[in-house]
Order: sequence, then C-alpha cells, then structure tokens
Amino acid sequence: MFCDKVSVYVKAGNGGDGALSFLHEKYREFGGPDGGDGGKGGSVIFEGDENLNTLYFFKTHHKLVAKPGERGGKRKCHGKNGEDLIIKVPRGTVLIDES
Repeated sequence: MFCDKVSVYVKAGNGGDGALSFLHEKYREFGGPDGGDGGKGGSVIFEGDENLNTLYFFKTHHKLVAKPGERGGKRKCHGKNGEDLIIKVPRGTVLIDES
C-alpha cells in the first residue's frame, strides 16, 4: 500500500538525572559533593534510504521517541548516554516541524 503523507510525533530522549551524593570518608568532616552527571538523551536522526518508496511504516508507528540518558552515580560516575533513534525514510522526503 502506498502512503505519501503522514503526521508523526517525534521526540529526542531526555537527559538523565544527576546524582545527589556527598563524599564520606573517615577523618574528613566536609567531603564535598561527589555525584556524577546524568547521561545525554538520544538524538533522532532521519536517514534517506533509496530502497524505500513509501511512508506506510508511519501509518502504524505514530509516536517515535529516542532513549533517555541514565542517572548519574556516586563517586562522579556519569550516567550512560541514551541510544540514538535512526529513522529510515525514502530519499527526497520533506520534514516539516509543526510544533
């Protein structure tokens, strides 16, 4: 089935939360913060594919969201970055931001 016009909700991943943590050591009264930063959220990437000729995939997939970043940890451990979402579309596809 051929489909040449669709409306889809697309969102990049949220960044992970930073960790609220303070250093605790023996004989050190004020250790200071040691929480790590949260990971970056995944990006949304549209990739032209010459083997595709229709947008029919998007008739059943109306909402596409990239993975979020993970939370930071103790001892300045940074959270893992979210995985990018790669969306294949036919070459020549025009994308319009309606937000």
